[in-house]
Amino acid sequence: MNGLPITEGDLQAWVDGRLPSGRRAEIDAWLADRPEEAARLAAYREHSAQLRALYAPVLKEPLPPGLAAAGRPRRALYLRAAVAVALFALGAGLGWQLHVSVGARAPAQEAVPRIVRNAVIAHATYSPEVRHPVEVGADQEQHLVAWLSKRLGANVRAPNLESVGYSLIGGRLLPGEPGPTAQFMYQGKPGTRVTLYLRTDATDNRETAFRYAQEGNVRVFYWVDRKLGYALSSSDIGKEDLLKIANATYAQLNP
Repeated sequence: MNGLPITEGDLQAWVDGRLPSGRRAEIDAWLADRPEEAARLAAYREHSAQLRALYAPVLKEPLPPGLAAAGRPRRALYLRAAVAVALFALGAGLGWQLHVSVGARAPAQEAVPRIVRNAVIAHATYSPEVRHPVEVGADQEQHLVAWLSKRLGANVRAPNLESVGYSLIGGRLLPGEPGPTAQFMYQGKPGTRVTLYLRTDATDNRETAFRYAQEGNVRVFYWVDRKLGYALSSSDIGKEDLLKIANATYAQLNP
């Protein structure tokens, strides 16, 4: 490493793919020791790729046939320049969002329980996935629950949420502090998704009652039951709908 501190500008450049190979390797090594930051930045990179995939094809669209032949080259140049500016603006917007997240969030970070921050990061990272939303599917639920219980060192259960319109997709093991954490993912008929984040050693969160929090567009209901902490998250549905699912989840996990 060259000894230079890693700044929010470096992280923004990493998301945008604008770092020299040497500096990129340093950021990769830095993120390898910080799984929470790695997951959050991966979510920003995924969002950036989705925006570019949505708007970049405009550059390849043919011009309307009614354009005069003499004006076509200039109009084509203007069109492509306009789209390029739009894509740049999208990238800048993501960069500013990252800037605010890394910079302005830091002073107030202690006010947000760690379980909420981690649940939001995990939800934002994996809930948009289409082909690989989970590590182990619901068709292997028994194996999934046994595996996660062993890794977390606690009796883990995947609640049945069919009564509130949500079916288990599956789950995954996640890195955490001080040990592994887990996530179950559910999907409703309209294609909405909710995730249930679980962690052990939840002593940093003294709020044992049902609590609500929101970061960005991700809403979270969370609670602690002895050794296990739970956080139910969604960015697809409102607070009242999420509360119904949270109540159904809580009733099964905290009889």
